[in-house]
Amino acid sequence: MAGTDDSVADDDALFVLTAVLLTPAQFPSVLGDDYVAACGALGLEPYAEGYGLVLGQDSGGARWTVVVDDVSLVAVAIASWDCGMEYDLSPDDRSVVCALPGWPLALSVAAPGVPAPHDPLPHPDVEGEPLKPLTPPDTEVWGPPQRRLGADEIALQWAAWREQIDDEAAFGKAGQDPPGEDGRSEKAAASTAGGADGAPDEAAAGESTLEDSGAENSASGSGEPSGQHPGVRRALEAARAYVTSPPPPGRIRSAFAPGGARTLRADGPGWSLVARTDDIAFILLDEEPGEIMTVGRGPELPGLLKSLDELAVRPS
Repeated sequence: MAGTDDSVADDDALFVLTAVLLTPAQFPSVLGDDYVAACGALGLEPYAEGYGLVLGQDSGGARWTVVVDDVSLVAVAIASWDCGMEYDLSPDDRSVVCALPGWPLALSVAAPGVPAPHDPLPHPDVEGEPLKPLTPPDTEVWGPPQRRLGADEIALQWAAWREQIDDEAAFGKAGQDPPGEDGRSEKAAASTAGGADGAPDEAAAGESTLEDSGAENSASGSGEPSGQHPGVRRALEAARAYVTSPPPPGRIRSAFAPGGARTLRADGPGWSLVARTDDIAFILLDEEPGEIMTVGRGPELPGLLKSLDELAVRPS
């Protein structure tokens, strides 16, 4: 791919390592709770059509994120890579919106034959101020990016996580309906280790690895007599509020799931929800580092999930 704008020399080349989509239905969650916030993190206007983010290195090894408006081209490249096929992603210069120094996601690969990945020398922005290179989130701390990345992983590995939840142990004896929204705690140790929405396997771009350390049927020390964690209660109340006051695009996303169900992702300040429309839900909270709260499928959850799914944006 040729140089992109004044930030990358016209006679230089970008060695493409991976690409991700930045659309209302699919964007790197590390960037924000919704599409508008994700665009804002990169200084982009939240156009409905979205963007493609092409991550690579120049001939000197410097990291660059090239933003293009040819979303279809980037989507085809990602689909080809996911199928194990080669695809030469070379967007036309006319589709380039801007080139940003650095990478917002952590990659585990580098271009062959060039120096090791490093941030480029400072370049001025439109106001003459040095552009701060994009960087992936700090993996040593728990915060909103790590919470969202943890939710990403649960969505990707729903079957594996669901197998760890014993309905009888977690929600009551056999023959009893599980509580609708009890927020019982599933302890987990969380750490980030690369990977992102839409990125091929070789890009460990912001993916979170959650390791189960056993179910705990207490209220996670909340002291609530019903066992409902107050953070879970706030998250569910916020999710219900979305039904009457729709949030920004991308705050609720819906993806395919087996058996005609949908996998839902919903986010808000301090919380992330992952659910299957035919099953239970998991909630992660900023205030509970590394813990995953289970929400039983009682009389209220199915209706809430159905309403959220009707509001959600879906991949085209």
